[in-house]
Amino acid sequence: MDKILVLNSGSTSVKFQLFLMDSNTHNVISKGLVDRIGLQGSKLIVKTDDAHDFTLETPIKDHKDAIKVVLDYLLQKHLKNTDELSAVGHRMGHGGEYFDKSVIIDEDVMEKIYDTIPLIPLHGPAFVHGVEAVTSLLPNKMQVATFDSAFHQSMDKSAYLYAIPKEYYKDLRIRRYGFHGTSHNYISHKTEEILGFKGKIISCHLGGGGSICAINNGKSVDTTMGYTPSAGLIMSTRSGDMDPYIPLHIMKTQNKTADEVNQMFNKQSGMFGLTNGHSDMRDIIESAEKGDKDCEFAIEAYVYSLVKTIGAYVAVMGGIDALVFTAGIGENSPLIRQKVCEKLSYLGINLDLDKNNQRPCAEEITTSNSSTKVFVIPANEELMIAEESYELLEMEKQKQKEAV
Repeated sequence: MDKILVLNSGSTSVKFQLFLMDSNTHNVISKGLVDRIGLQGSKLIVKTDDAHDFTLETPIKDHKDAIKVVLDYLLQKHLKNTDELSAVGHRMGHGGEYFDKSVIIDEDVMEKIYDTIPLIPLHGPAFVHGVEAVTSLLPNKMQVATFDSAFHQSMDKSAYLYAIPKEYYKDLRIRRYGFHGTSHNYISHKTEEILGFKGKIISCHLGGGGSICAINNGKSVDTTMGYTPSAGLIMSTRSGDMDPYIPLHIMKTQNKTADEVNQMFNKQSGMFGLTNGHSDMRDIIESAEKGDKDCEFAIEAYVYSLVKTIGAYVAVMGGIDALVFTAGIGENSPLIRQKVCEKLSYLGINLDLDKNNQRPCAEEITTSNSSTKVFVIPANEELMIAEESYELLEMEKQKQKEAV
């Protein structure tokens, strides 16, 4: 069996999971995160099944320090030496039009990754820092890049091309790319296992950021996020889709810069803007139950944005076999699921309230006579990255055998 380390590098954190894998099984050996990179109070947090997390506070100035802390911990507890690591898999935000699947990282791949950083300026540098840190700490170790945008490269041109002058696509590659692709891909595989066939699936990844994906026969047909992760649904602090003239109007009339308007639409809008300061759905629901009218309205607006999109994707695919909820809100908010499903009852969705409300939620939350099934499937992007890294590792082993 092979040990594969999966890293998800953020601007001030690195999440990790160490997997033990073969072709049929996988086990999580260890998982956790390094938090507050470059800030006071930086620490390693190791998550345990018994909820007794291990925490080590230590100065961590950059991503190389963070990953070294992770490796040092794993060498103390789970690895005899770094040779036991077969590969390191990285979550990467944007693959542009270069990548439609996970790839082994080499100089050519890195050159293309650097080229895509302008497409995801807020998160792209952090993903790259993770790769650079592993390259420095574990030279010659096989590394794999799994891109959030790769799954959506199957979209038709009519779905991804914006109706703006063609030169902006030709010269600047401005188009719909989509994100959360690793999560939607995982949901596609898991739902196929449950259904027993590749069907028409609508995957709702609902967290602080949210996106919906129409999946037909295992392929992404359309998705709500676009050129950036700001497009699509109402999100925790992001506005989602709106009239493109609105930011221009605000800039002209309020004397604001592009950076100021970008900050407002990404950090101060969405549910935060509608509720005058609440961005966590749990807080919003609690306040609504206490009679807060702004929070009541924000929930209705959020549900409306989901239902409108799901209806459009049913039309695009000519039907639906399964609707799936995943990620923080999708997995943990029975109220949101109930409100969405009630508005979609015309699709033959009959919600089982007991299953929907139980904690943890049941996998299927519809009754046996529902013609459209609804599932709640926990997000597991790390497992998807580990599986794709393992697959590439096996291919490399086969190439080496054939070369002998």
